[in-house]
Amino acid sequence: MRTSLLVSAVLAASLPLTPGTAAAADRTLTVYTYDSFNTEWGPGPKIKASFEAECGCELKWVGVADGVALLNRLRLEGDRAEAGVVLGLDTNLVTEAKATGLFEAHGLDTSAISVPGGYSDDVFIPYDYGHFAVIYDTEAIDTPPHSLKELVEGDPNQKIVIQDPRTSTPGLGLVLWMKSVYGDEAAKAWEKLSGRVLTVTPGWSEAYGLFTSGEAPMVLSYITSPAYHMVAEDTDRYQAAAFAEGHYLQIEVAGLLANAPDKELARQFLEFMMTPGFQNEIPTHNWMMPAAAVTMELPEAFSKLVTPSTDLLYPSDEVAANRSAWIAEWLGAMSR
Repeated sequence: MRTSLLVSAVLAASLPLTPGTAAAADRTLTVYTYDSFNTEWGPGPKIKASFEAECGCELKWVGVADGVALLNRLRLEGDRAEAGVVLGLDTNLVTEAKATGLFEAHGLDTSAISVPGGYSDDVFIPYDYGHFAVIYDTEAIDTPPHSLKELVEGDPNQKIVIQDPRTSTPGLGLVLWMKSVYGDEAAKAWEKLSGRVLTVTPGWSEAYGLFTSGEAPMVLSYITSPAYHMVAEDTDRYQAAAFAEGHYLQIEVAGLLANAPDKELARQFLEFMMTPGFQNEIPTHNWMMPAAAVTMELPEAFSKLVTPSTDLLYPSDEVAANRSAWIAEWLGAMSR
């Protein structure tokens, strides 16, 4: 593949540029995403290089703190949004995202996609998935919580960092996790848990940074998070606590904006997203599970991860109907 690309580059350099070729080189696709996706250790830089080699264009990432913040930004910008693609919402938000009228059907074959529950949609395409989990420091905690109930009712001196559900998809995921387990008793559970919460951050990156710097022995993250430490840092110090009630599932998605400056290029990116050129970067750079086939072998660390006993997931319509009320319930309980 590298040889064929090199030959193509040499041939292209020896030929005069036609107007069509020049236009292709000048094309730019802007993709809105969350900040951690495009850090130097995230998948963004490698995906950018791979897609640009294929499209002959420039891929520009624009990041915000977290997934819910993406939806908030779109609502503020409306038709003025510069992006062609939004990558980083999840299925909990798709009903509200569609209601903005800013997205349109992608019109693509998504048969390559395979996620738990078989999620399929004509507007949003999954690109990865994972389960939320409480990650704990084994050097600070000998016996982690084995259920959401044990987390809620545990030692208030053992703190946890969580994310704000108004700006963060993991933060929203915890609200939905609590609601799916506690139902009408969720507010009381939040009041109990509030004593264990060290702080609430706008997004995942800030929360995980506090955790790894030793500010708290627990953090809300993903079942796959320990794989990063095992692979990149050669340590099993940080582990996910397996919860008896099950773990809430997150399926992350991308969609095409109706006012995309170059819809053809935006659709090309969404097609690329379903190929190994994109998906190979997900497990060991976004530290989530790929939503389509990969050509890489997953590191052994992935076989050591917690397997959820139950996949918890609300339908997106139900989340849309209740999100504001459930977040208000969270906010009221946490502020008491």
